[in-house]
Amino acid sequence: MFDRAVESCAPERLREARWRRFQTVVRETFGANPFWTARWRAAGLARAEEVTGWDDFQRLPLLTKAELAADQAAHPPFGSNLTFPLDRYVRVHQTSGTSGPPIRWLETQASWEWWARCWGFVLAGAGIVPGDRVYFPFSFGLFVGFWAGFEGARALGALAIPGGGLDSVTRLHAMQALGATALVCTPSYALHLMQTARERGVDPTKLGVRVSVHAGEPGAGIPAVRARIEAGWGARAFDHAGMTEVGAYGYECAEQAGLHLNESEFIAEVLDPVTLAPVVEGELVLTNLGRIGSPVVRYRTGDRVRLTEAVCACGRTFRRLEGGILGRLDDMLIIRGVNVFPSAIEGIVRRFPAVEEFQVEVYRDGELEQARVLIEAHDTDGRAVCALVQEALRASLGLRLDVVPAAPRTLPRFELKARRVVRRQPPG
Repeated sequence: MFDRAVESCAPERLREARWRRFQTVVRETFGANPFWTARWRAAGLARAEEVTGWDDFQRLPLLTKAELAADQAAHPPFGSNLTFPLDRYVRVHQTSGTSGPPIRWLETQASWEWWARCWGFVLAGAGIVPGDRVYFPFSFGLFVGFWAGFEGARALGALAIPGGGLDSVTRLHAMQALGATALVCTPSYALHLMQTARERGVDPTKLGVRVSVHAGEPGAGIPAVRARIEAGWGARAFDHAGMTEVGAYGYECAEQAGLHLNESEFIAEVLDPVTLAPVVEGELVLTNLGRIGSPVVRYRTGDRVRLTEAVCACGRTFRRLEGGILGRLDDMLIIRGVNVFPSAIEGIVRRFPAVEEFQVEVYRDGELEQARVLIEAHDTDGRAVCALVQEALRASLGLRLDVVPAAPRTLPRFELKARRVVRRQPPG
């Protein structure tokens, strides 16, 4: 464990500690942070001292990404969610822009150290220890992504190796030359790097990587994707969840029985997305506790999750999200009246080892949404693989989707978040 005293703390004591930290967030931001001061006053809060218990917390307004984007549009370039003068901030990052316009985020030195601590939980949960050599094949642009993971490796005492500005072949050479023992990247890029190695006669299982940690998309939480990564690299693959505007809030332990919520650093709620009542399965709502310079309180993540309070065999008392992130509420496709999450399609497609890459094309046929799946197959009859995938999709989803072959190396590969669902004109 990264912090055994915290991770195995009695739930009630942990709840009390979260409340004390949240009171600090309110005291330091109310009156100092224009964004939160205006929101809370509009909700009827006159001063910070009026927030005295969890009932008061649950009456605070929920926050959406659209509201953050509107605030930044009204107060460019960083918005008004700033508790301190600009000269207190030392880093700037922004969201990836996969679900709306990118949002910029500033970090103070304290909040950047908090990011590193959060990632310490992630890496330690995956079994990474001081002495490991952790490779980050990441472009290191404005997207916060693995910047914070890089800092977390340093905080943990591991050797952090940057892989920015290199192509995949050069990254493989660097991993081999520097003796990388851990790989941190998106699951899509882990699969692409694996394929690149094989095309050049390199066996990824011989490179010495024993652990991989994945973020940016839900692939590593899908059993079929995890199995392919683990078989291809000869390493255990671990999932992680985080958001630029929230922080690194979820991680797997050795039991891999869902994502542990980092309840020392976040307040987590699961609400029905329509009624907003607490539920076991619904939308994840998060409040961070270590980012006073630009906090989020009761932020609607848009992630669909299922919460369990059953004690994990690892000994951590942090609650877990069964199955990780089950899907994005705004990603759900309605194909001929059937609700389908792209992660469900990926979980089926990745069962087939011959599939190198895939893409889901969504188009409108009259009044109905339709979809088809494009498949790149490796060293086999693409039409035969497509038929097998099509039948598996029908059997698992109760939905017939056209599955058609794509020419080798014609579908896009991704270093950051994969965008495999695209909207097209009707085929033909």
